[in-house]
Amino acid sequence: MKTREDACEHLLIKPFSPGYTLWLRHGEKPAEESSICTPIIEKPTTEVNPTFQMVREAFNFTMPHGSDEATTGKPVEDDDLELSYLYDGPSREAQDFTDLLADGVEELYPGCSKYSKLSFLVKLYHIKCMCGMSDKAMSMILDLLQDAFEQAKLPSTLYEAKKTIRKLGIGYKKINACPNDCMLYRGDDEDATKCKQCGTSRWKQKTQKGSVTKLKIPVKKNGKPLPTKTLCYFPLIPRLQRLFMCSKTSTEMFWHKEADYNYGYLRHPKDAEAWKEFDAKYPFFLTICAVFV
Repeated sequence: MKTREDACEHLLIKPFSPGYTLWLRHGEKPAEESSICTPIIEKPTTEVNPTFQMVREAFNFTMPHGSDEATTGKPVEDDDLELSYLYDGPSREAQDFTDLLADGVEELYPGCSKYSKLSFLVKLYHIKCMCGMSDKAMSMILDLLQDAFEQAKLPSTLYEAKKTIRKLGIGYKKINACPNDCMLYRGDDEDATKCKQCGTSRWKQKTQKGSVTKLKIPVKKNGKPLPTKTLCYFPLIPRLQRLFMCSKTSTEMFWHKEADYNYGYLRHPKDAEAWKEFDAKYPFFLTICAVFV
């Protein structure tokens, strides 16, 4: 996958040749179809696979319904032949996209048509998050499922399950914090070992056996000290991008701009005078934000 600027540069260096191949499987249509109006016979609508829709929206990638790529999850070999001069190999995002599509079509177990490997994992992880299950409990459940259903395509460890979930772009950043909520260990304070406000140690301290007295010795795991408190930070920009990319929430993001007249009721901050004044002062702010996202 390339950025808009890279794609423009590639087209300037090596434009389309006279014998350009029409990529019908990628949504292109012959020139005759665009100029001639022909009656369209509506086909019965097929149910959209929610797993594929979730993967496509996570990568901001759309494909025509019913295409081969949406059902096989295999990379198109023609691209490697025709566009080999554009890249040396698949990027990490492209590989993640291909892996998720492959997991989306792989049956959970032979003969299972209700759940794929990816859809079952997403539902299982959703239960973990909604119920506040610990990582230890989740690992025990995975071990039990693997023991009971040997043919099921389940991740062997919770770490592997999280790696798959992270490919959907719903991760977060961990920032160490003072246990008294005085400060965050970030920026210039990223390497600090104690709070600059209250002097409390950044790391968990070992205690005497049968006592609460701390020995001022950091508790370590895998050779690294454990922080006393951690803040889970969800970056704003990726969340806004996801809201605009998802078909179920993108329309709601523009509701305040496209909604009907309020008839004097304050239904949304947009109906307030401060919002109207901001719109009048910066009329292109919403459009710029939408293009940026």
